[in-house]
Amino acid sequence: MNVKTTLSPTLNQLVAGLTGLRHEGQFDEPNLDGTAGDYISFDGWEWPQGVGLFGLAKLWLATGDDRLRDVLEGYYAKWLERGLPERNVNTTAPMLALSILWRENQDDRWQPAMDDWANWLMRDAPRTQEGGFQHDVSDKINDGELWDDTLYMVALFLASYGDSSGRRDLVDEAERQFLVHTRHLSDPETGLWFHGWTFHGRHNFARALWARGNAWVTAGLVDLPELCRLSPSVSAYLQDVLTTQIAALLPMQTEDGAWRTLLDDPSSYEETSATAGIAYGLMKAARLGLAGRDAAQAGRRGAAYVERQIDAAGVVGGVSYGTRMGHDLQFYRDIPIQPTGYGQALAILCLTEAMHP
Repeated sequence: MNVKTTLSPTLNQLVAGLTGLRHEGQFDEPNLDGTAGDYISFDGWEWPQGVGLFGLAKLWLATGDDRLRDVLEGYYAKWLERGLPERNVNTTAPMLALSILWRENQDDRWQPAMDDWANWLMRDAPRTQEGGFQHDVSDKINDGELWDDTLYMVALFLASYGDSSGRRDLVDEAERQFLVHTRHLSDPETGLWFHGWTFHGRHNFARALWARGNAWVTAGLVDLPELCRLSPSVSAYLQDVLTTQIAALLPMQTEDGAWRTLLDDPSSYEETSATAGIAYGLMKAARLGLAGRDAAQAGRRGAAYVERQIDAAGVVGGVSYGTRMGHDLQFYRDIPIQPTGYGQALAILCLTEAMHP
């Protein structure tokens, strides 16, 4: 069901800001294969672009604006002709929006790439103990590590494509990943999530309650049941995980409507992408009957904060740059601010959800 038949001016600006982002050389992060890393512009195939594409796909479905479909098709046609990069957790992220595009138009161009990638995940992708996907990225092997980012970058694709293609094994694997990651990353004391876990020494690194990581979880927990048919017992369990997390998030919202990059640290800065992802999850959970009015109100306050961070060119400010695993909390306080595709995308998701009455 379309939220609106045309984009609002702000969402139009956000799309322009996303597709217009360019890497200007301020961050030099070469990949393991020697190629240049691009975690900013819309031209690359990485996790920021993947989340950006998901934002465009969700906006296309919400509005029916076929200009957005054209952007998606153009992006994937270009990359399939060029050749896809090395596979890892983060380069899986663009597959999620492709699965949605294929689900809607059944275009034969898209399925072989998704089958190939899904089969690699199931058979060959590196795993940790207990079967979690090891969070390897283009410029680093993170041996024995689980990160909360993985759920959004990998598990949602498996759920979405598995459901649309009739491959229940992929959906089952997505469920398993949510369960394994919940076991090791969810803090039983607070209900919030740590950024990472390592099986080497068995600890949560800095025990950082990193806001964007929690946003991946909040958003992922409300997106997952929309993308696939969950097993009843898994659905009930993850609903309780979401309820507990929401209860912990609400009192941590600042007077401005934001969440800080370290949720429990008043000295850390207010961070827009996390605020957008959390607000999106809260509003959507309330709309779906998974959370109460207090969550909806907090989500709308967060959406208002996000809207105030968008400049005249449609670029979202206050976004922390791609975050590696921190071994102390100061690492997170010092993360630089940089416009990114995921900042644009999470703002798109947030404001699209805010269009619902």
